[in-house]
Amino acid sequence: MEEKIKARVMDSRKIKRAIQRMTTEIIERNRNLTNLVVIGIRTRGIYLGKRISKLIKELENTDIPVGVLDITLYRDDFSELEAQHMVKKTEIDFSVGDKDVLLVDDVLFTGRTIRAAMDSLIDLGRPSSIQLLVLIDRGHRELPIRADYVGKVLPTSKREMVHVQLKEIDKSDEVLITEPAEIK
Repeated sequence: MEEKIKARVMDSRKIKRAIQRMTTEIIERNRNLTNLVVIGIRTRGIYLGKRISKLIKELENTDIPVGVLDITLYRDDFSELEAQHMVKKTEIDFSVGDKDVLLVDDVLFTGRTIRAAMDSLIDLGRPSSIQLLVLIDRGHRELPIRADYVGKVLPTSKREMVHVQLKEIDKSDEVLITEPAEIK
């Protein structure tokens, strides 16, 4: 289905500023950074998580390990998706047990992805805490899930879609709101 761009809400400068602000909040909240690990939800959460880990290293001279979480098998709509999606690999080469886990995703919408991610994490070990960071919170929650760190709250209609583009994948950093194009 064709989509039309309705608005460009963040450019690379605004994304960078949001990541810097959230990283400062993470540092202030987590006094023991050596217990912190970052888990990025595939796909764009990985790159946001790596940027945050790198910034913490620059600011605090502390290495924060970054892992990759694939939640495909934990989704509550997996049977509908299995023909469309291939399961990718979870890559976490450290223990999450007794760690303060920073779970990172690009867009928070219904909360179902985050619920699946938490289920997956618990299967890997029992973290001391799970904190959630999202670049965009667009509302429309179906589950009682709230992010601890939010880059931008972006009220949208259910018809609209939010696309986060990151230079590591998409060659540029920007956040777009799109909607289905009218068929003539």
